Amino acid sequence: MPPLLTDEVIDALTPAERRELILRLARPVGHVLPEPPALHRGRHWFVIGLTSGVAVLIPWTTYLAFTLPSRYTARHWDTAWVGFNILLIGMLSITAWLGWKRRQLVVLTAFTTAVLLIVDAWFDVLTAQRGDRPFSVIAAVAVELPVAVALGALSLWIIGAMARRMW
Repeated sequence: MPPLLTDEVIDALTPAERRELILRLARPVGHVLPEPPALHRGRHWFVIGLTSGVAVLIPWTTYLAFTLPSRYTARHWDTAWVGFNILLIGMLSITAWLGWKRRQLVVLTAFTTAVLLIVDAWFDVLTAQRGDRPFSVIAAVAVELPVAVALGALSLWIIGAMARRMW
């Protein structure tokens, strides 16, 4: 079947007809094609699952707030921190590589790395011993949090750029 909109057909349109065509083509896909029932059901159960998780975590977090000790000696403390930093190095590296290659997947890795940096700053400051706390606060405020904000902003900027290009 030949295309319905050939160059000749488009050239023959009046400016008003072209404007109408552009507006129709710019509509979101959901306005043109109905959502498949399976996708609707999947999203429905996804939202129910996440909402259930929130409903369970609220009382659990309240329970922990009242029952956990304020001091605790942890096993494998060094392994936990080194492993976390290896994960952070990996995510920073993947984000840099994806950015260098100009891949859209950088949105996910940049956002994930931003979250990891915020978590790193949080636990660095809260678990630091008294003498180490000033260095942890400086590292968080001067390095970890600004880089996290930059990566988060980058993610949002790329999402906005992709949306502008698509629509």
